[in-house]
Amino acid sequence: MSFQLLVRIVVATLLCSRVWAQTSQPKSDADFSPHEVRMIQVEPGLRLEVLDWGGTGRSLILLAGMGDTAHAFDTFARKLRTNYHVYGITRRGFGASGKPEFVTANYSATRLGDDVIAVISALHINRPILAGHSLAGEELSDIGFHHPDVVAGLIYLDAGYTYALYDQAHGQVLLDGLKLREMLSQLVPGNIPTDVPKSLNEIEEQLKLLEREIAEYRSELPPTPTGSGQRAAPPPYLYAIFSGFENFPTIHCPALVIFAEPHDFGPTQDYSASRAAFEARDLRITEYQAKAFESQVPSAHVIRIPHASHYVYRSHEQRVLQEIDAFISSLPN
Repeated sequence: MSFQLLVRIVVATLLCSRVWAQTSQPKSDADFSPHEVRMIQVEPGLRLEVLDWGGTGRSLILLAGMGDTAHAFDTFARKLRTNYHVYGITRRGFGASGKPEFVTANYSATRLGDDVIAVISALHINRPILAGHSLAGEELSDIGFHHPDVVAGLIYLDAGYTYALYDQAHGQVLLDGLKLREMLSQLVPGNIPTDVPKSLNEIEEQLKLLEREIAEYRSELPPTPTGSGQRAAPPPYLYAIFSGFENFPTIHCPALVIFAEPHDFGPTQDYSASRAAFEARDLRITEYQAKAFESQVPSAHVIRIPHASHYVYRSHEQRVLQEIDAFISSLPN
């Protein structure tokens, strides 16, 4: 099995709850709220769409989930600008922002995090609070791990999953596979490490870890669909983004981490055993990640909101606003 195929399968299954929940929600990209639109250059030839809803108080920057744009926050931002100066950034590859080639180097965690830092610098914003939904947890953690002094705090809106924090207690097959790929590059002539026996031992241990995770993963695979129809090709950005994940062991700044637990996936006419297994598995993975933040990130305040949707800032808007206000008021000026 090719590594690219492994990534695609893992994305489609292990992370399907968040991807399915996000793409099944109606998009809110209509440009109906009052704001100023700027196109900010983050590297030569590449500009990102940045929305400025105005407001008074500390600067708060909103980052949307995968497939969404900053306009996903049009309604929510209007509620926030009473107490904060609110901005939103549309990630590269989406909406009106520039769309470089969909390859890993252009969409890695480092690259996406650096884009956010470039916007902060261009707008001359001093230590803003970043709030991100879903996949935006990747940008939050990249900044919180590598550049914590750039921000005053981070807010994860059902965004604390594999891309945001590596669960050291349970591991994760995609991240451990990415790590193994990096380790195997040490066997290439010209890149061989000084201590070859040590390197080989580490590779062997990583192989054993991944073998155990793959066995568990295989046992949870859904039945192979029957029929002759071809599976639809994944969107081109999917591999570029997911193959660029980083293994974040912690973050180094204050964080409010909100989980929808359990997720509300909406009504179903046929509550089958497979649906029940899917929901149980999603609950287990979500709790793993919540506990990982509690144990690995001393500065994290973890909130679980029962029966919220993946778009927790929509399904439980008032609760999320209250938690944001309480968190930001606790931060030093």
